[in-house]
Amino acid sequence: MIRRSSEITLKEAIEKFLKDFHLNDKLRETRLVGSWEAIAGKLIARHTEEIFVRDKILYVKPDSSALKQELTFMRTKLLEKLNKAAGAEVIKEIRFL
Repeated sequence: MIRRSSEITLKEAIEKFLKDFHLNDKLRETRLVGSWEAIAGKLIARHTEEIFVRDKILYVKPDSSALKQELTFMRTKLLEKLNKAAGAEVIKEIRFL
């Protein structure tokens, strides 16, 4: 199949769209929130009431103060796992509510 110079593949078009509208980071953030259970573990995910990203900060609301304290100790390791899963530095800080 011969491609004309002005034609692009669907993959290229989607990548260009994401880049032009600065949506790559938002897409990565959404994927990280969706993969919280795989990264933090089922037990922690089950006891997480809320999780969201704003300005490269991950906010996590655990359902108990004991879990909040435990997560505080795990903060650095969780941050490394999250950014490794994303393939880039998507999260700069984790705050527990």
